Amino acid sequence: MDLCVMIKGVSFFIQTSIGVFGNSVILISYANMLCRGPKLMPVDIVLSHLAFVNLMVLLTRGIPQTMSVFEMEHVLNDTGCKIVVYSYRIVRALSVSVTCLLSVLQAVIIAPVKGWSKIKEIKYLSLSLIALWVINMAVCIAAPFFSKVPVTGKISKFTLNLGFCHVLFPDQVSYIINGFAVSFRDFAFVGVMIFSSAYILRILYRHRRQVQNIRRSSAQNTTAETKAAKDVLRLVMLYVIFFGLDNIIWINMLTVTDVPSIVTDMRVFFSSCYASFSPIFIVISNKKIQNALKCSFRQRKKSQPEVYVCHI
Repeated sequence: MDLCVMIKGVSFFIQTSIGVFGNSVILISYANMLCRGPKLMPVDIVLSHLAFVNLMVLLTRGIPQTMSVFEMEHVLNDTGCKIVVYSYRIVRALSVSVTCLLSVLQAVIIAPVKGWSKIKEIKYLSLSLIALWVINMAVCIAAPFFSKVPVTGKISKFTLNLGFCHVLFPDQVSYIINGFAVSFRDFAFVGVMIFSSAYILRILYRHRRQVQNIRRSSAQNTTAETKAAKDVLRLVMLYVIFFGLDNIIWINMLTVTDVPSIVTDMRVFFSSCYASFSPIFIVISNKKIQNALKCSFRQRKKSQPEVYVCHI
């Protein structure tokens, strides 16, 4: 096997393995929290949803891509190809939209405006998540109609070569329209992220100037909210970095008819980086998840049955 192919395959395998493990750890931790105590907080609900979506991104793109690099042919038939491509389009769109929802949610939580107190209760959070699923399922509905199993021979023009599947567009117009429609949707969500992040930064700056006038008991609660807001800002920054690299390559792909396979592989790698590396950041910065993991580890370590009180 060619050394370049081997390096590429190992890179995809490591990236996918890290992401699947990290997102699974987050989901298991939140499941333990839910079983042990009260309902999850709104931010925790969104983070668990984000972990699930990112896990699905890696299962529907990372694993098939790794198998394709190692030349495991005939992995999918036409029906399987349509299902995988459609599922990937949906969860990829949900990755950016749920991250956007997280940034907006955090901006609402730290907002000092009393009139937003009812919104802070997040009564409509579940409806928002359902709406995002429905909207993205509708937007991505065209993808399965153009998805087919790769055939031997020269790849036709205006084809997205995913390795394990080909997305064949009938002409250049539909190819470009699809590309710009996806980019416009992503840029719209990223724009909202940046706006809400700027608002959070503004609140944090004002808080820093006024913190000396806050009583100690109130300052502790405010500090917890401030730390959570900073964590969300770092998560948004992480997404924007990988989003920028992904879309720079994507826009370049729209300008040429024959895209080299190395360019496609680079885009696949960068588009999956957020799903792979964001759980590492979440676990490191989230003390609830850390406490849940410690509690589970201690319970497994003890051989005798006892009653444990784990403060999540």
